[in-house]
Amino acid sequence: MRNRLLLSYLTITIIVLIGLKVPLGISFAHSEHRRLQQSVHEDAITLATRAEENLESAPGTEDAAELQALVVRYEHETGDRVIVADASGHGLASTEPPDLEPHPDVLEPLDLAGALNGHEASGTRYSRTLGSNLYYVALPVLDRNTVVGAVRVSRSTASVDASVRNNWLLLATIGGAVLAIVLLVSLVVARSVTRPLADLGHAASRLGEGDFETRAPVPSGPTEVRLLAQEFNTTAEQLEELVNAQQSFVADASHQLRSPLAALRLRLENLESEVDPAAAEDVEGAGAEVERLSRLVDGLLALARAERNPPAPVDVDVGALLAGRRDAWTAFAAERDVTLDADDATGLWARATPERLEQVLDNLLNNALEVSPHRGTVSLTARQHRDHIEIRVRDTGPGMPPEDRARAFDRFWRGAGASSDSGGFGLGLAIVRQLVTADGGTVELRGPSDGGLEALLTLRRGAAPSAKPDHVDPR
Repeated sequence: MRNRLLLSYLTITIIVLIGLKVPLGISFAHSEHRRLQQSVHEDAITLATRAEENLESAPGTEDAAELQALVVRYEHETGDRVIVADASGHGLASTEPPDLEPHPDVLEPLDLAGALNGHEASGTRYSRTLGSNLYYVALPVLDRNTVVGAVRVSRSTASVDASVRNNWLLLATIGGAVLAIVLLVSLVVARSVTRPLADLGHAASRLGEGDFETRAPVPSGPTEVRLLAQEFNTTAEQLEELVNAQQSFVADASHQLRSPLAALRLRLENLESEVDPAAAEDVEGAGAEVERLSRLVDGLLALARAERNPPAPVDVDVGALLAGRRDAWTAFAAERDVTLDADDATGLWARATPERLEQVLDNLLNNALEVSPHRGTVSLTARQHRDHIEIRVRDTGPGMPPEDRARAFDRFWRGAGASSDSGGFGLGLAIVRQLVTADGGTVELRGPSDGGLEALLTLRRGAAPSAKPDHVDPR
C-alpha cells in the first residue's frame, strides 16, 4: 500500500511539473530566439540605412573603404558577421572568412541574392568555423524604391542556445528538488497511514495465534485508521471475554464433575460384591464407562489449564529432562516389549516451562508406545539448530497418512483406525500443541520415509546458568 501511495503522489507531481515546466521552457526558448531575431533585424536595418549613402551611386574606392570600416567596427561591437554588396552583387565590405564567403563573388548564398531582388530574407545556417548555427537577416538597400545593394547580418545562436539549455537545466533542477521534497513528504504521509495498518496487521496475526491480550496501538493519524484500530481493540476485548468465559466454564465444569464421578465409581465398586452374577457384568461395564468419563474430564481440565496464561518460560536443561523421561517410561516400554532410546543431550538448554514440557513429552511418549509393535523402538533425541532446540519423538509404528497428520492436533479428532475402546478422546495432541505454543514453540508430525511417525518440537534456545563460586572471600 505504501508503494502505491508513493507512486500516486509522485505520478501526480510529475504530471504537474511537466505541465508547468515544459511550457515554461518552451516559452523561454521562443522568447530568447525572438529577442535574438529582433535584435539582428534591427541591426540589419541600421546598417542598411548607414550603407545607403555609399550605395546611391556607383560606389568608389573611398565608399568601399568607409563601408569596410563600418562593418569592422560593427563586428567589434557586436561580434556579428556582415556582408555589404552593391546592386550587381559584388561585395564591397565583409567580415565573413574568405574560405566560407568568397569575396567579391557573394552571389552564391541565395539569401543575399534574394535581397538584391528586393526581398527580405532570414533564417538559420550552420557555421563550420564556429561549430554552431548562425541566424541571418538579409535586407535590400533601397534608394527611391530602387535596389542599390544588399546587407546581410549573421549572429551566432550559441549564447541563446546556451541560455536555453541552462534554463532547461535550471527547470530540471527545480523539478528534481520539488520531486525530492514531495518524495520525502509522501514517505511521511504514507508511513502515517501504512504504519498503523501494519501494526494492526501484526496485532491481528497475534490474535489469530491465540494471544487474546493483544491490542493494536491507536494512532493519531487519519480518522479512518484510528477508528479501525479502536474497533479492532473492542472486538479483541469481546473475544477475550468470550474465550475466557468458555475456558472458565470448561475448567469449572470439569473440576465440578470430578467429585461426583469419583463418588459414582466408588459406589459401583461397592456394588460389585453385592449384585447377582448376572448383573455383575453390567456393573463392571458401568465402572469402565465411569473410568472413561473420568479420563475425559481430566483431559478437558488439563486442556483448560493449558489455555490459560502460562508462567514465564525459564531455561530448561534438555539433557536432564530427556534422561528423566526415559527413566520414567522405561518400565512401561519394557512391559510392551518396546525399546526406549534417548540420546545424550547434555549442554542443550531450551526456553520452556518445565512442568508443561514434561507433560508434552509424556503425552508424546505414551502415544508412541501405544502404537509401537512388539520389539519396536521409540527414540527420544534433541539437537540445536541455529537459535532453536529441536526435540524429536519417533516410533516404528504404522505411521499416519498426511491428511490425518494435518488434523491430528484438532480437539476430539481421532484417526479412522482408532478403536472405540482404545481409551483416547482426541485431546492428547491438542493439549500438546497448546502447551508448546504457550512456550513460544511449534510442534508438527512427520512421516519418515522408512516408516513410523515422528513428532518434532521446536523451542527457543536457552542459556546455561553461569557457575557461581561456592565461597566468596568477604574481603
